[in-house]
Amino acid sequence: MSVGEALAQAIEKKDRRALAQAITLVESAQPAHRADADALMAHLKSPPETAFRIGITGPPGAGKSTLIEAMGQRLIGEGHRLAVLTIDPSSRISGGSILGDKTRMPTLSADPKAFVRPSPSSGIEGGVSRHTQEAILLCEACGFDRVLVETVGVGQSELRVAQMTDVFVLLLAPSAGDELQGIKRGVMELADVILINKSDGDLRAAAQRAAAECLASTGLMKTQTPDWTVPVLNISALEGDGIAQALSELERFHQHLKDRGLIDLRRRHQASEALTTSIQEALYDAATGDPNLNRELDRVRKLVLSGNLTPRLAAARFVDQFTARIGKSNDRTT
Repeated sequence: MSVGEALAQAIEKKDRRALAQAITLVESAQPAHRADADALMAHLKSPPETAFRIGITGPPGAGKSTLIEAMGQRLIGEGHRLAVLTIDPSSRISGGSILGDKTRMPTLSADPKAFVRPSPSSGIEGGVSRHTQEAILLCEACGFDRVLVETVGVGQSELRVAQMTDVFVLLLAPSAGDELQGIKRGVMELADVILINKSDGDLRAAAQRAAAECLASTGLMKTQTPDWTVPVLNISALEGDGIAQALSELERFHQHLKDRGLIDLRRRHQASEALTTSIQEALYDAATGDPNLNRELDRVRKLVLSGNLTPRLAAARFVDQFTARIGKSNDRTT
């Protein structure tokens, strides 16, 4: 029995340690681990009912971890099993990540009904890890019926998480009026629920103004979900105010998708997007893993840097070399 098959069997028995090992395996960049990771995903059995996948994004300092801690405890109290996948930005200099989310969710991290897993973004755009989609499937196979994905932050590239979750939550702080200027319209349009955090104490009035500004902004936008009006709620994750109502809105949205047959449509879209992304990544790995193609990449890069070639034309030349090499390889095998 391969390592991957053994892990798949252990995960089906709700073995949390095996789940952690499995995510580490699929995240590994070591070529020797690829076969075991592929075997793991091939032997993984889909649960009878997939989890409710919740994506949470927001600017740094909005309180995403505090919100997840508060929501998570309430979900567990309602009988759910919760998996939290948090993405930490990787340093472009060292390649490392702090992965400190467990220290910011101490109660949730210690609860046996919760699974908190920080992962490095590894330079991947979109606020997610390269293997977040696989990690979600692993958590579902392990019996978690609620999966929360916390992204790196918010911005133009933070849309990819919306393509792998069922509900997209945008969390803002009371200074949302200023933040809205820096948040791309695409993120606002993708939000299914908007929460204004830190709505307490001296910030309560500012939070209410922020909610009003958000309502005015969303009123001018077309929602991505038919017959759904995006709710904007004031909450205090620190004090627990509004958390029950926020969860109720998330569940209402989930039921809205089910009632209109949209959940299956959204899952098919998620699978299609995951396939496209995986193909792009596999092609890039194949191209950069070939020494000859790497030399060609260095050559066209120098032409771009010297101003003798535009990036688009350089990319076209590189792709031509790549496809020509594939053609020669096919000729040798026939």
